[in-house]
Amino acid sequence: MHTTVTFYEKLPLYGTNDQGLKTLFDASSELLGSGDSAASPMDIVLESLGACSMMDIISILKKMRKELVTLEAGLEAQRAEKHPKIFTAIQIKYRLVSPDCTPADLEKAVRLSMETYCSVAAMIRASGCVITWSTELVPE
Repeated sequence: MHTTVTFYEKLPLYGTNDQGLKTLFDASSELLGSGDSAASPMDIVLESLGACSMMDIISILKKMRKELVTLEAGLEAQRAEKHPKIFTAIQIKYRLVSPDCTPADLEKAVRLSMETYCSVAAMIRASGCVITWSTELVPE
């Protein structure tokens, strides 16, 4: 993997990966006088946790031959009060709309992702952050 992050005279920063895909990064206006035009790096870390685990969950449920209509992860994070203000706890609520998935299927997929497959979760846990989750299944 390789990526480049570039500053062009003002924020936002532009991250560019090997395929040329871009990610924008900004900071709150009180921090750097920016325009709040993109997510902060910590927002993106939190979003990456949701996206990483959701990719796993979607793959696992599809292998179970379950139909997914929508899957959403709502993430809430607590941060340390002193610098570096790392995440200390994260709660994730997964909400799946599916006509044929059972609560046990969803819980199994989430557990496999969070305990085995999700690299972002593993990195965040390695920092000492506690990650918890809950699931909600909505029949279509």
